[in-house]
Amino acid sequence: MTTLVEGKHPGGFLVWEAFRDYTRETITVAAGTIEPGTVLGKITASGKYAAHDPAAVDGTETAVAVLWGKADASGGDAPAVAVVRGPAIVNHHDLVFAGTPSEGEIAAAHTALLAAGILVR
Repeated sequence: MTTLVEGKHPGGFLVWEAFRDYTRETITVAAGTIEPGTVLGKITASGKYAAHDPAAVDGTETAVAVLWGKADASGGDAPAVAVVRGPAIVNHHDLVFAGTPSEGEIAAAHTALLAAGILVR
């Protein structure tokens, strides 16, 4: 029997948000193919977004947003939608982190998102 695996859905991580026109923005993703629910950091030099990386020193070490839907920037910059401010509540089980961050790094990312009004539950 074939096993089917369902992927992430756009906005599947979102539990609640005040007003979508306030909490979401169209952003530019700088690199890679990123799944919905991926925690993002903002590259300081360009203002573009990429997957949050706690070991980076380019701005992406601070979690600032959560990607709404899949973004394919493998061929260059790509537009995407992200939850960039709250009030919003997201499900921690549905958030995606690049690489293998430690529990402490994940907790720090949750705290950084809270600073933007995005509460992780």
